[in-house]
Amino acid sequence: MLGVLIVAIKIIVLLGFLILIHELGHFTVAKLCKVKVNEFAIGFGPTIWKKQGKETKYALRLIPLGGFVSMEGEDEESDKEGSFSKASIPRRMAIVVAGATVNIIFAVIVYFILVSTSGTYISNEIDSTIDGYAAQEAGLQAGDKIVKINDEEIRSKYDLDEVMDKNNGEEIKLQVERNGEILDFNIKPTEVKSKVTGIYLDDSAKIITMDKGSSAEKSGLENNDKIIKINGQEVNGSSERAVEILNQIKTEENTSENIEESKNESIEITVQRGNAEVTVNLVPDTISTYYLGVNMKYAEDTFVNRCINGWMETKVFVFSIFDNLKQLFTGNVGLDQMMGPVGISEVVANTNGFREFFEMMALISLSLGVTNLLPIPALDGGKLLILLIEAIRRKPLKQQTEINIQLVGFAILIGIFLMVTYNDILRIF
Repeated sequence: MLGVLIVAIKIIVLLGFLILIHELGHFTVAKLCKVKVNEFAIGFGPTIWKKQGKETKYALRLIPLGGFVSMEGEDEESDKEGSFSKASIPRRMAIVVAGATVNIIFAVIVYFILVSTSGTYISNEIDSTIDGYAAQEAGLQAGDKIVKINDEEIRSKYDLDEVMDKNNGEEIKLQVERNGEILDFNIKPTEVKSKVTGIYLDDSAKIITMDKGSSAEKSGLENNDKIIKINGQEVNGSSERAVEILNQIKTEENTSENIEESKNESIEITVQRGNAEVTVNLVPDTISTYYLGVNMKYAEDTFVNRCINGWMETKVFVFSIFDNLKQLFTGNVGLDQMMGPVGISEVVANTNGFREFFEMMALISLSLGVTNLLPIPALDGGKLLILLIEAIRRKPLKQQTEINIQLVGFAILIGIFLMVTYNDILRIF
């Protein structure tokens, strides 16, 4: 009982706080812009607490899945003093984007603090080279500092990995600093072949998603299938056990010097799909990864280096959200892979310790902020788009037209919400 209570408190605190600061963003900027706020509410549904201020009614509602700031003249024309509709377009835009902006800023600050207090970054100095790999064969040594690859500056392992990911195995022009001297090398990275299934599991060995075009997808496996056996071996509801079996199979197959010799070895996977058991055979995909073959040193543990690490990791964190959105709109990620309030609640419930809790809070806050700025009617980004159209036309849209646009957007969002929630429930149960 106590455990259930703690989980409920964690979920309510996290979601409630992020909703609160989002609405506070709208509320504060509205006040600064002299726009009258009639009601400031956290939650939807029946009111469980309220207090009338001098100008604004403050309310707490039963369902903690959102909130709103109701402004004078926001949904209809109003000639009253402090009307939102009578405020200048720049002021209305500022009010609209304020909530998402607060969520994004909060996420960046929290994540930066977490990362910068956890340690320093991996530098551009080579700690050691790996036997048989390109770097050692080319003559790179421990203590060399990699300063450029293909004329791109390298300041850390993050820069090194980014360049190597883009290179795709082509010969690279590499500059290192050795004892104050700049040396040039032309190196063709070492190719390492490995096998992948393209399957991603949750803790219970249920398939969350699969890579587009992967052998797993082609074999007939589906999202939310729960793996129960691999090559006849019981998985016992554990993703760790599933990975262990797959790694064991890959190790056995790779005893040959040439990984291609075992490329036709299929894996038999049995899954629970609804009330039925389904067995498929898939041949893992062979992929090539390219390495220099170097281990890099950690930068000196100083305040400045911790801040540099915090900045680099936070930049990756922020841009990963945009990358996920890009994949969603290009079809590489489907709606069935999105997570709604039910899925988020499950993830929050499984966080351990304050650090993990605040990491999840930062992630959800950033996602909430960025998603809210998408140009979809009924979201803040949709309202911003309508204001931009008004600025270009130099006159507002007809009130009924704007209402219809918002209703269509709201209907789409409700449909997505129901679909995502349904998938969340399937993943859990």
